[in-house]
Amino acid sequence: MGSLGTRWTGENLRHIFSVFRQGRNPTATVYNSLGRDFFLALAPGWLNLGLWEGGGTEEEAPIAVRQLVETLASDLPTGGIILDVGSGLGVQDPVIAEVARPRRLIALNITESQLRDGKAALSEAGAHPIAGDAIRIPLADASVDGVISVEAAFHFRSRQRFFAEARRVLRPGGVLTMSDVPITRFPRGPIELLAGLSQLRLWGLRLSAAATPDQIAAAVEAEGFRDIRVQLCGDRVIDPALAVIRTRLETAHGVPLSMRLAARLMLAQMRLLRRRRVIDYLLLRATTPS
Repeated sequence: MGSLGTRWTGENLRHIFSVFRQGRNPTATVYNSLGRDFFLALAPGWLNLGLWEGGGTEEEAPIAVRQLVETLASDLPTGGIILDVGSGLGVQDPVIAEVARPRRLIALNITESQLRDGKAALSEAGAHPIAGDAIRIPLADASVDGVISVEAAFHFRSRQRFFAEARRVLRPGGVLTMSDVPITRFPRGPIELLAGLSQLRLWGLRLSAAATPDQIAAAVEAEGFRDIRVQLCGDRVIDPALAVIRTRLETAHGVPLSMRLAARLMLAQMRLLRRRRVIDYLLLRATTPS
């Protein structure tokens, strides 16, 4: 993991200011400040929370982040045209290519800097990068066989519109596979409310990002998807990931104190929301009618 040195970078400072003024595209604003050396990334270049077998160790972290993508990609049809919506820094696309063996892989990302930073990984995967919005996918109707979205849907301006777009671009019998972070209930009391609102603001999320598993599944069904399968697995995703982050913060060297304090506040809020069962982690698979 690359060191951030002893000072804030310009990107980090812009991120802090963006908490108060995130502009028209808050997702891009936040992720423009997170590069391959983001010190809380569980493995270099990886921005997902992983799917873990153990309780959360640094040794397992590179395996866990890859296993999450492998698990989602295993539901994709093989040999088809695959669309990765919210491709991050591109490191997940070689995994998608390895598992699904697509004849064409398309990586869609609203954050152009991530497409640039992920150029090497996308090239390794043979993926075609497209800068675009998940709620206005720049592809023709019925043009892809599978849509995969790893830990990104809560950033989209509307999950419902994303599901509608996924349904539009998928061919009959096509597959949607994704992971998401739902709430299981709305926060109660000032402490939970403050933690929830702070996390929304920090990650550039709208209030509409707060949705229960049933609401997410219902939105998928409303767009015409069938055979919807939902699995909640926060104990294998969020809990071990937070354990690693906690250990990392306790042993962090060369990271500015103010950054460590901000990260510890974020961690404390996430642990509170998780401990009180306000948030969980969701894997979802659905198909379009044949």
